[in-house]
Amino acid sequence: MEYKSSFFAGALMTLVPSAMVFCASGNQNNPEQVNDKTEKDSRPNILFIVSEDNGPELGCYGAPVKTPNLDKLATDGILFKNAYVTQAGSSPSRASFLTSLYPHQNGQIGLATWDYSMYQDNTPNMVNTLKESGYRTGMIGKLHVLPESAFNYDWWETQGSNFQRKNLARYAVDAAKFMKESDQPVYLQVNYPDAHDPFLPQIDGQPAKPLTGADVDPLPYFGITSDSLKQKTADYYNCMMRLDYWIGDLLEKVKETGEYENTVIIYIGDHGADMLRGKRTVYEGGVRIPMIISWSGGVKNFIYEGLVSTIDIYPTILAITGIKTPEYLQGKSLLPVINGSTEPVRKFLFTEYHVHSNHNPYPQRAVRNKNFKLIYNPVAGYENPGFFYTVGKKINKPDFYRALEAAPPLVREAYKRMQKPPEYELYDLRNDPYEWNNLADDPEYAKVCEKMKAQLKEWQVATSDPFIDKSIAEKLFLEIEASDEKKIEIKYHNYMDPHLIFEKEDK
Repeated sequence: MEYKSSFFAGALMTLVPSAMVFCASGNQNNPEQVNDKTEKDSRPNILFIVSEDNGPELGCYGAPVKTPNLDKLATDGILFKNAYVTQAGSSPSRASFLTSLYPHQNGQIGLATWDYSMYQDNTPNMVNTLKESGYRTGMIGKLHVLPESAFNYDWWETQGSNFQRKNLARYAVDAAKFMKESDQPVYLQVNYPDAHDPFLPQIDGQPAKPLTGADVDPLPYFGITSDSLKQKTADYYNCMMRLDYWIGDLLEKVKETGEYENTVIIYIGDHGADMLRGKRTVYEGGVRIPMIISWSGGVKNFIYEGLVSTIDIYPTILAITGIKTPEYLQGKSLLPVINGSTEPVRKFLFTEYHVHSNHNPYPQRAVRNKNFKLIYNPVAGYENPGFFYTVGKKINKPDFYRALEAAPPLVREAYKRMQKPPEYELYDLRNDPYEWNNLADDPEYAKVCEKMKAQLKEWQVATSDPFIDKSIAEKLFLEIEASDEKKIEIKYHNYMDPHLIFEKEDK
């Protein structure tokens, strides 16, 4: 099995420090210098659009919601049908796509607002690498990764989350201004607050015709229905329609700059919806997201079926911009797909969970291939605080239990399993896409289960995962539980940090 990180070999069962060599881009990657004469850098701009707390609930993915602008973007480029984040939480997800490292490698295992942070402030990342190679780097909206000093942006506007959705029109205006004023190619990350909780049904007239609970069914991976779940789903869809409107506004403003044709546009959601069996889980509703890449230099109207991860974004951008890709990056370049390849970029895809806020720790690891998914719960036997957090604080609790009583037995069993997970869960995603029927103890699937366990173990070794020793997972879980949901220092850096070494190669 190939993971592009064989330098981790020998880390079995212990946290052996692993050396990673980061090769700086250097002048060889800066096309401004040609025969000692300064020429305009003609590399494409990168417009990276990130939305909050939404899975692939878009029209182009088959959801019953109108999202014409993102649908058009997909038609003009590539829709990645099976795209995933590394962890279904904002800070871990964002740190991963910026570093192409898993949360257990870079240290951002929980929310930055709860003082979880990367292990090292010199962790190489996409922003700094592009800046060093001649790009002007910009950000609109929240970063939500610590330390912020690790990311050397040239320009940053509307800092913060903006969950009240104030002055969303400014995002496009500022983006266009940033692009027009630059005489270098630009990297610009634009972070929209929708569809984060609260699910505000209408802001500044958007969407023009908000949906109500009478118009929709709950998201299918809930497995239950009630009036309150229908209304929550309707307002989530309203957020998605508003998001689509403002992304459309952004794309129009970029076109007005004259830079649209020379801009690679990447759109993702940072993880799934903040509802049942979504955010803060490793279920499909939490880790599967929309991903669209549109560029004049790539294929159009193409649906890619293979497994991709947001850790692939960094190496993909490096490949497009002609910057040498460090060997340690965990992601894989999607440039072949952008050029029309239908070949799989990976056979196995890995996700994980640690903690969000201190209300909901529950260490997990998961691996999936084309057909099956295995979830490993190293602290099996303990109840999952995340279950009660979601049901108690995000969903109407009495309504939830009434709806659950009316659900099929498999669904009721799945929620019971989520509350107190077994050590392993195995799902046949071809026939059970919403993960109701755990096959881990079914003799018919014993060989499949063992194969998936072996792949997970191999990945844990290759990536210096501290949870290969389940006592480390339990230590983290119990330390966070002892916080009594208070914001206090969790000293996980002391026992989870693999002490990765990044060295810049002299040119």
